[in-house]
Amino acid sequence: MRFVLPLFLSLSLGAVGLGAEAATKTSEKSQASAPAKATTKSQAAAKPSAKAAARQRTAARQERAPSRPSEGMQAGLHRTQDDLDLKSSVALVVDQDTHEVLFQKNPDAVLPIASITKLMTALVTVEAGLSLDDELTVTAAERVRESARSRLQPGMKLTRGQAMHIALMASDNRAAHLLGRTYPGGLDAFAEAMNAKARLLGMADSRFVEPTGLSAENRSSAQDLVRLATAAYQHPTIREFSTSSEAEIAAGRRTVRYGSTNRLVANPNWDIGLQKTGFTSAAGRCLVMQVAIEGQRVMLVLLDSVGKYSRLADAERIRVWLEAQRAQRAAQPVAAAAKAPAEFAKADPLKDLLGVAASSASMSPAAPAASASAPAAAAATGPSLAPAAVN
Repeated sequence: MRFVLPLFLSLSLGAVGLGAEAATKTSEKSQASAPAKATTKSQAAAKPSAKAAARQRTAARQERAPSRPSEGMQAGLHRTQDDLDLKSSVALVVDQDTHEVLFQKNPDAVLPIASITKLMTALVTVEAGLSLDDELTVTAAERVRESARSRLQPGMKLTRGQAMHIALMASDNRAAHLLGRTYPGGLDAFAEAMNAKARLLGMADSRFVEPTGLSAENRSSAQDLVRLATAAYQHPTIREFSTSSEAEIAAGRRTVRYGSTNRLVANPNWDIGLQKTGFTSAAGRCLVMQVAIEGQRVMLVLLDSVGKYSRLADAERIRVWLEAQRAQRAAQPVAAAAKAPAEFAKADPLKDLLGVAASSASMSPAAPAASASAPAAAAATGPSLAPAAVN
């Protein structure tokens, strides 16, 4: 009995020791695995979704890749200086009623015009006499370029008028392609009609190959685009569709909403009667507008502008400049009227009536001097402000 008790105690203590050692190992193991599990969960939470990761990769590639210069930039047109310090390489402002050129910068340059093309697309559609109430069906053929975003999906139905509306206002490429594809004779006939209309308008610098403007082969000059905008302005439907700020199209059980690509149409400081924006890498950012500024109706063309909002800023610079020009001209008659009584008071009516030779002789040397200074004054104004006419 004396030997059994110590043996029992020894075995019990050994078991307790083994149990404690096992518990310690288990605790250490759980403590070691806990951070790993926490790290795994945090990593899973931090890991972006597949779409987010794809967007991040795309953004990284775009950030690494240099932006492709436009054709105007490659040609060095941006180096042309102008009095208003415009960011557009091409600019033309023409009085709509007198056809006087008020401002110009590289007006003869022939460049891609991007979605300004859609003004010609709308003009051909309207003048073809096609019903704007005809229902058209979007097909896979409208997916002319995967990178060109559009809310129109194959199978959707809309009227020709709705397609023209969102092509002009929202610059929807699939809508413009739909107008060309459903034209009698198809896309080839539509391109022929676009070029025929260009020839009829005297647009000698212009060429069209498709109705959207995605192709860099759609080319024109600022002078030609003034002619195009003037012709398009004659149609109230084109004016209305291009200057509206929003539109809705029923797509099955849902409604698709569109907004204007030109934020100036909603700006109360602007009175816009016709407008179209455009952008591709080859064309840069473009803008064509008919606007009324201080009662003066003008056609404004800006091509190959650098920066997302630079074309709008350029348009604002031109508007402010035109307002200042009109204010200056309005002040000149007032100054002349105030100056006339003083000059009349200095005059000698008796000498005028008698035709004194000394009076006429004193005036004769001034005339040649004034005429000789006229060419110098004209040269000083520079080509950017020289009056001209656009037919």
